[in-house]
Amino acid sequence: MDILFAQIQADLRSNDALRQSSALLQALQQSAAGRDISVIAKSAVEEIVASPASAVCKKLAFDLIRSTRLTPDLWDTVCSGVKTDLHFPDPDVTAAAVSILAALPSFSLPKLISDCSAEIASCFDSPSDNLRFSITETLGCILARDDLVTLCENNVSLLDKVSTWWGRIGQNMIDKSDAVSKVAFESVGRLFQEFDSKRMSRLAGDKLVDSENSLAIRSKWVSSMVDIVWKKRSALMARSLVLPVETFRSTVFPLVFAVKAVASGSVEVIRQLSKAASSGASAAAAVVDSNAEKLVGVSDLVTHLAPFLASSLDPALIFEVGINMLYLADVAGGKPEWASQSIIAILTLWDRQEFSSARESIVRAVVTNLHLLDLHMQVSLFRRLLLMVRNLRAESDRMHALACICRTALCVHLFARESARRGQKPLPGTDIISLFEDARIKDDLNSVTSKSLFREELVAMLVESCFQLSLPLPEQKFSGMESRVIGALAYGTGYGALNWTEPALEVVEVCRPCVKWDCDGRTYAIDCYLKLLVRLCHIYDTRGGVKRLKDGASQDQMLNETRLQNLQRELVKDLQEVNTPRILGRLIWTIAEHIDLEGLDPLLADDPDDPLNIIIANMHKVLFNLDAAATTSNRLQDVQAVLLCAQRMGSRHARAGQLITKELEEYRNHAAADTVSKHQTRLILQRIKYVSNLPERKWAGVSETRGDYPFSHHKLTVQFYEPSAAQDRKLEGLIHKAILELWRPKPSELSLFLAKGANSTSIKVPPTAYPLTGSSDPCYIEAYHLADTNDGRVTLHLKIINLTELELNRVDIRVGLSGALYFMDGSPQAVRQLRNLVSQDPVHCSVTVGVSQFERCGFWVQVLYYPFRGARGDYDGDYIDEDPQMMRQKRGSRSELGEPVILRCQPYKIPLTELLLPHKISPVEFFRLWPSLPAVAEYTGTYTYEGSGFMATAAQQYGASPFLSGLNSLSSKPFHRVCSHIIRTVAGFQLCYAAKTWHGGFVGMMIFGASEVSRNVDLGDETTTMMCKFVVRASEASITKQIESDVQGWCDDLTDGGVEYMPEDEVKATAAEKLKISMERIALLKAAQPKKVPKTQEENESEEEDDDDEEDYEEKEKKEKEKEEEKKKKEKEKGTLSKLTAEETEHMALQAAVLQEWHMLCKDRKLTKNN
Repeated sequence: MDILFAQIQADLRSNDALRQSSALLQALQQSAAGRDISVIAKSAVEEIVASPASAVCKKLAFDLIRSTRLTPDLWDTVCSGVKTDLHFPDPDVTAAAVSILAALPSFSLPKLISDCSAEIASCFDSPSDNLRFSITETLGCILARDDLVTLCENNVSLLDKVSTWWGRIGQNMIDKSDAVSKVAFESVGRLFQEFDSKRMSRLAGDKLVDSENSLAIRSKWVSSMVDIVWKKRSALMARSLVLPVETFRSTVFPLVFAVKAVASGSVEVIRQLSKAASSGASAAAAVVDSNAEKLVGVSDLVTHLAPFLASSLDPALIFEVGINMLYLADVAGGKPEWASQSIIAILTLWDRQEFSSARESIVRAVVTNLHLLDLHMQVSLFRRLLLMVRNLRAESDRMHALACICRTALCVHLFARESARRGQKPLPGTDIISLFEDARIKDDLNSVTSKSLFREELVAMLVESCFQLSLPLPEQKFSGMESRVIGALAYGTGYGALNWTEPALEVVEVCRPCVKWDCDGRTYAIDCYLKLLVRLCHIYDTRGGVKRLKDGASQDQMLNETRLQNLQRELVKDLQEVNTPRILGRLIWTIAEHIDLEGLDPLLADDPDDPLNIIIANMHKVLFNLDAAATTSNRLQDVQAVLLCAQRMGSRHARAGQLITKELEEYRNHAAADTVSKHQTRLILQRIKYVSNLPERKWAGVSETRGDYPFSHHKLTVQFYEPSAAQDRKLEGLIHKAILELWRPKPSELSLFLAKGANSTSIKVPPTAYPLTGSSDPCYIEAYHLADTNDGRVTLHLKIINLTELELNRVDIRVGLSGALYFMDGSPQAVRQLRNLVSQDPVHCSVTVGVSQFERCGFWVQVLYYPFRGARGDYDGDYIDEDPQMMRQKRGSRSELGEPVILRCQPYKIPLTELLLPHKISPVEFFRLWPSLPAVAEYTGTYTYEGSGFMATAAQQYGASPFLSGLNSLSSKPFHRVCSHIIRTVAGFQLCYAAKTWHGGFVGMMIFGASEVSRNVDLGDETTTMMCKFVVRASEASITKQIESDVQGWCDDLTDGGVEYMPEDEVKATAAEKLKISMERIALLKAAQPKKVPKTQEENESEEEDDDDEEDYEEKEKKEKEKEEEKKKKEKEKGTLSKLTAEETEHMALQAAVLQEWHMLCKDRKLTKNN
């Protein structure tokens, strides 16, 4: 291999273009094989890039550079070679040099662009198509990057040049060369896409803070390009038609974005953001078109695009045109036909099974834009979409599509009903029942078992969508696709508080068969259904029967209540066919709480099909079911629910009371009842008997319905760990996420900025910088970091200031890594070479790294600066056995730069908390998950706060309490505060936090606190010590291992140095010392206490034991512990009254040490003696 590399290097040093190109091709082959070719790359830079060579060799050399790593010195050589090539007479050589600009590292690109701006501008006027193509393609990639935008913030002249270059790229869209025109369209589309999605550019590799100025710069470029495209739209459409058909696809998005921006008026907002509309020139240029002209422009573009939907054979082109026409269909004045044409074309791709890699994209595009169609087409597409969604593999795509479909179903139902109310002809098939009457869906809902989860997902999504409809609709501050949906819903509901119940009533009728399902123990979908049913029964008060006209009920209300009553009767019959044991008790509770018992026919009292007889028979089944395994039913919960129903039904209705009394008497004497159930049954029987004797006071055993379903996962923990519960929780999480994303989407940063207006403050605030060197060092360095959680990257930003009076020609910044950090290119360290540092002038540079796992990590910075330019060191080195060329280079570099001075900086540690993300979770979920986390870490910390007594409580009414002062910084850390509990409001607390690592590991943390007042209170010491017990549980042992490796560091990361870690030995020693002091005080108190007569024999015996001063201390302690239980029994018999004040009692009840509680027991015993 060394021979091959030597041969390649020899060929590169030759002046023969053929040998050089052959050698470069061999080097690329070796690079593709995974071999290290850095030696060859060095020769290629010196012999090809930095020297005159043919265009082919230049191109191959730049390809070789892209495939390997270069040192900063070699990058400097590349930059100088590129500068030389920009003046080269051969345009192909210049085109090759321009193409490498996009691959230059971000720390060297800005200077090169600034120095060569005139040469770059001249490339646009070159007669060579190849050069114009190269400059358009390269600048299209570079000019949208964040590092260049940031550079333009501080350099007005460069900003003007870049703005001019964007104008030239826009003009190139109608260039005579097809290749140049295509790449110009792509460049403009990239700019629009970057601004529209508001994603940070990943091309530069650096995560920068996006400020108000950078957004204004982008807005200026976007608005200028929109103006160019709008003014030249006819020429651009004509130019795109003569392009080869395979390149037509790249012309679609730029045209559609610009026309939509003008037609929707968003370009005006973009101009406001650019802060350029105030100037006279730009104000004159921004001529506002009439609405008619805007609509004509949109229609022309639709007419231009529509033929490609029908005539094209390229699936990718059909999809691109279809998506963009849907984007246009949302414009004010747009026609439903525009959307229907696109959706039909996209669905044709599905039918032809072409473009199969975009199945999810096809469904997402159709369901997201379904509301743009007229009602006839929405109804006709509905069943087909349900079948398409069923076949989607990805869960998130399936859930999003289901959420869109369910929302559209509610929209269609409400819109059609409201239109019919307003006198329009009713449209058949728009109600929920008709939309879901497809044979396959119907069979799936009515079958007892099913292999797929789709029916559970459908029922749960329908129900959750109904609940979202019951909430206030989100306010839309700007027009768009969402506003049309919100408008349709608002039109359908008429903003009425209960109009949402009509489609919800149809939903519970359609989904009624779900109570019979056997879902292998899964209950989430059925729970959702019952929760909606309970809410509707509460709203319509089904317990009171159907209301009448003279009661003020409307015809619609009477109809709805009658439907609900009939549905309840059907559900009573379904009780015999319930196949999930856990659901039987819940369904009984749902029906028994809300059924109209007074409306039952008394003549059918002996009929087995009477609803009351069926309910009580199923109650009997639940109470006496002893065969149910713990994994299939929750007997404890089911029995409690049935007993509660029994009390309320027996109190509401006399015949029900008689039947239930008989059942409960039998259950009370049966072996199935435990002790608690027997006592509860006795109490229920007494209440039913009381109500039967005093019917006017029957509400003593009955409470009003609240519309609350107490069995849902939100309020009741699942007590068993089995796969079905885990699947339920997973399905619940997926559905809630899809529902929130659709109904309550979080606005993007750009949307927030547009809503606030152009005068708002910057989007993000840079973090605090930390100094890495001393203030007296020759080079002062301070640093801060930014974390990109999406890509798992951390960027270290350095600011270097030359504090010497000299101008430093060169400063090298070397950055090494420790822990889980790694460089993107795999190099062991990063080197940034800074040139010509003027005294007191700050220079910025940055380094971006990836994070491979949750681990302590940091940056290690070293500065090499060369103050002795041109000086020779004492040792010149021995170069006898080295290559003559290397010898010349080393001697030349040493004589040029002199000896460096090395300055080692403090390490920059990344806090462990920086690698976490807050994880929103309900308290019930948290405590359900907590015991199952395998890795545990516990430690104790302390902090002091000023104030004691009531003034230090968490219940302080005015001002901030010092109670949690040591943990205040936790609010700014990436933890979600699950819940908090202040114990007794004085001296203790419990806090729960949840987070996830960047790589998916779960971290739960509980903090228990108990305060201890200082012993020197009488001397004026008002400080109080808070003892905190930190318990961290994680899903992976590696997480707790990293925390335990440096507990004090973890405490500092959490609390910013507010909590001091106490090792367990110190905790035990402190507790032992407090125990000893307390024992001594107790002994002194007992010795000083006078004797009192008369006394009982037991008290005399105990007093003799207490007053025996000669008894050994250890024996005394053992005897006291032996009699502890006896003392507690006596206290229970004699009562728990105490003469202590409330504050003393609260404070003493909260002491963490066991000994102080023992002291309290002794003191209570003395008080009882005195009494």
